[in-house]
Amino acid sequence: MSINLTLLIVMGVLYACGIYLILERSLTRVLLGLMLLANATNILILSTGGYAGLAPLFSKETAPEAYSDPLPQALILTSIVISFAVTAFMLGIIYRTWVLARQDEIQDDLEDVRVAKTPSFDAEDDAIVPLETSEFAVTPASPADRDKPDATETPNTATTREGGSA
Repeated sequence: MSINLTLLIVMGVLYACGIYLILERSLTRVLLGLMLLANATNILILSTGGYAGLAPLFSKETAPEAYSDPLPQALILTSIVISFAVTAFMLGIIYRTWVLARQDEIQDDLEDVRVAKTPSFDAEDDAIVPLETSEFAVTPASPADRDKPDATETPNTATTREGGSA
């Protein structure tokens, strides 16, 4: 199977332009970007289908390798229907936005701006974690250290001396 270089270049340009347009703030440009992405995907599916072969009508004298695979065409048809539905939905959103606000650009939401300005410190998630997070009991290193909570042995730091906890 040989891949057509022209189709790959066109597909790459369509993907690049589609992604660029989706990242714009104008709803019309977002719609055009979605349409370009759908067409690029159709070209991708078409290029994976291989060479054009015979129609998939059964004949005893035709070798099975000579038939074309009908699956890519079915997938492209499904993709066309889905992209048509998405385009119609986006056109409805664009029309409604134009009727209500007479603008096509998406504005920043005040709540989004407020959330973006808040610090990322969360008291519960960013609290100081104690040094010992083991589920096992912590024992003092010596009887004199019982009243000092920092001087404790853990199974990882204990030495192998008599009377120690290891």
